[in-house]
Amino acid sequence: MAPEKQNNILITIDVEDWFQVENLRPWFPPSVWDTQETRVQRNTTRLLDLFDTFRPSIKATFFVLGWIAQRFPDVVREIQSRGHEVASHGNLHQLNNHMDEATLRQDLDKSKKLLEDITGTQVRGYRAPNFSINDRVLQLIKKSGYTYDSSYNSFDKHGRYGRISTNGSRKAGAAIEIDPQFIELPISNLFLFGQTLPWGGGGYFRLLPLSLFTLGVRNILATNGAYIFYLHPWEIDPEQPRPDAVKGVNAWRHYLNLEKTFDRLAELITRFKTCKFITCSQYLKTITIEPPKGNSKT
Repeated sequence: MAPEKQNNILITIDVEDWFQVENLRPWFPPSVWDTQETRVQRNTTRLLDLFDTFRPSIKATFFVLGWIAQRFPDVVREIQSRGHEVASHGNLHQLNNHMDEATLRQDLDKSKKLLEDITGTQVRGYRAPNFSINDRVLQLIKKSGYTYDSSYNSFDKHGRYGRISTNGSRKAGAAIEIDPQFIELPISNLFLFGQTLPWGGGGYFRLLPLSLFTLGVRNILATNGAYIFYLHPWEIDPEQPRPDAVKGVNAWRHYLNLEKTFDRLAELITRFKTCKFITCSQYLKTITIEPPKGNSKT
């Protein structure tokens, strides 16, 4: 009997602080970021410590915001020293599909160079803030020297998520070939009864009961053999500031179940302890995207 195929889980962390999220942008534009209480250091360390408690240790991909890396390079070095992958989350957490080409290229290049100068290694991956990509943006990401992107979220009911063309693209597992030597690793969603349901993490992980979320992850693994999950360090921090001005839906979306997220993440990992937890770059080394049939030369 052939051995059972190993399922892979790719935990990805978008390293940004609580005041940098798009949901709170009306109250916290970049011009006031330097005046806010930073909590990303302790929250990132807490995640690193959690991953280290599992043996063999979990390896994850940390998409680090350039603004964070510039002010806290030791956070980046700590991520790298613990064996995780450092990738880029852009520089100032701007919506990519709202930026002109020159501004976006500057943002892409600056964050990549900054992270490479800190780590001394090539930064291969990129994730757009709020998954704000399109076909034009993907080509600019590739031109900036990244070899993979992980910004596509197929849930189409969220107004900030971008859309890309994937018809005719070659696929393997969770990966989609955009161009030769450039791969998309989409956030994992659940396809059920003809609908796309958001199942990749973030606020949806905080909202849905863990038992239900687990069932969805098992379904995704059975289909693709891989599951791509995302979270932010601020999502495990119930003690972060709660400004009085932030009310209504914005407050609900941001602060929902923060006190439960850390334990839920630990339990999710435990429930899938037979899976292999690897970085995005490690995963790409495990797959082979076959050439289209009939294109071989004789």
